[in-house]
Amino acid sequence: MIRSFWLIGGGLALAFGAIGIFLPLLPTVPFLLLAAFCFARGSERLHDWLLSHPVFGPPIENWRDRGAIGRRAKWAATISILAAFMLAALFGAPLPALIIQVIVLGCVSIFIWTRPDG
Repeated sequence: MIRSFWLIGGGLALAFGAIGIFLPLLPTVPFLLLAAFCFARGSERLHDWLLSHPVFGPPIENWRDRGAIGRRAKWAATISILAAFMLAALFGAPLPALIIQVIVLGCVSIFIWTRPDG
């Protein structure tokens, strides 16, 4: 039962991560990290497959080994953050919500850009 929970969680996280490759507003690497975490507890075979995958493996290893985020991923995240804020402003989000968004997204951006390049 518990193993099934980890497998389902890993599968969902991997699906969201894969979708995030093509959908800029959905973050890829955090979902891949979650998938690796879940698969490590649910299936050694799937965990090994994920880490050795040519597309999904390198960002996970960069984060695990050095806390690094690739330059391309940093730019994609920054563009997504700006797009999310612009959409909120465009659709008339209340000023307090926009202020909170600026603070939170600003902190996220600082965190992303202070990580080593992967």
